Amino acid sequence: MDDLTYDEVGATAGEMPQGYHHVRAQRVIGNGPEVFARAADALLAGEAQRRAGARVEMPRTPLREGDRVTMRLGLGILSFRIPCLIVWAERTATTAGFAYGTLPGHPERGEERFTLTLLPSGAVVFEIAAFSKPGRWFTRVAAPLGRAVQAWMTRRYLRALDAR
Repeated sequence: MDDLTYDEVGATAGEMPQGYHHVRAQRVIGNGPEVFARAADALLAGEAQRRAGARVEMPRTPLREGDRVTMRLGLGILSFRIPCLIVWAERTATTAGFAYGTLPGHPERGEERFTLTLLPSGAVVFEIAAFSKPGRWFTRVAAPLGRAVQAWMTRRYLRALDAR
């Protein structure tokens, strides 16, 4: 994990570090163990990102800690290469998810975590937690636009696994 462009690895699991923009969002995407199982399979195969509009290259499914993932967002010369490292991945009977951290070349610096939880009530909750700040000259110059794109993608991710 030496290549990561930030030091606070794993901070999306708890209190996020100061000096970054923070995102916490969640959505109930369905109900029951079958919905949870399908959503967990899709999440760990990169489908939240694909269904949200990113092109995703990953070495295997399900994702595992240590995997390098490259996403692309946009078209032509306005396409951004988004290299990430999986810093956490887990699947149990009631939780599934992964977090990726930014690698050199990523437009931002920070971490994003995607977690599914099957609650005792049967509700399946999809949660996203992220901290980030501009990592390249163009994201520093266009920081407000970057925040708007991040909010837009977060909404798309949350809808990507919705079973309702």
